[in-house]
Amino acid sequence: MNRRHFLFGSGAALAAAAGVASAQLRRAGGHTPVSVTELQQHWKNLLAPGAQVATDFTPIARTDAEWRSLLSPLAYEVLRHEGTERPWSSPLDAEERAGVFVCAGCSLPLFSSAMKFDSGTGWPSFFTTIPGAFATKLDTMLIVPRTEYHCVKCGGHQGHVFDDGPQPTGLRYCNDGVALRFIPAHA
Repeated sequence: MNRRHFLFGSGAALAAAAGVASAQLRRAGGHTPVSVTELQQHWKNLLAPGAQVATDFTPIARTDAEWRSLLSPLAYEVLRHEGTERPWSSPLDAEERAGVFVCAGCSLPLFSSAMKFDSGTGWPSFFTTIPGAFATKLDTMLIVPRTEYHCVKCGGHQGHVFDDGPQPTGLRYCNDGVALRFIPAHA
């Protein structure tokens, strides 16, 4: 861990705590609130028939050489070695279309667009996840311990979860954009 990573992480956490945007859960075309449970199940409705996503949580294993050949150098560093991309470097931070965010390593659905919010941190952020998509572990690389989350299918590092997100969960899944692939909703 170098000083630059610590300062970026600390600055992003302060920015998020100071100005997290509020996420509004609403039914399409209406004003009726949607529960988090409904939202967590709704992602399947966004996928076009035949969309290329993983359909089960069965873990996969690949050699380091296989991962290197399948991923870009930055995606490899983030997914396989828990690296971090620069803030504001991912186009997925500004992605606002309806759709599903899947793991860049194995295509497991992780988040829907309705779970996303603008945290102001420079990384795609979500206030809830598709159930069962992640395993967590304690990350003690910085002075303050953080909860790190990984894709349950390929073990790829996605980011860290913080308790400074919007309601109704109060959580912020701060994800590396390079660890994701976006599939727009079907028309």
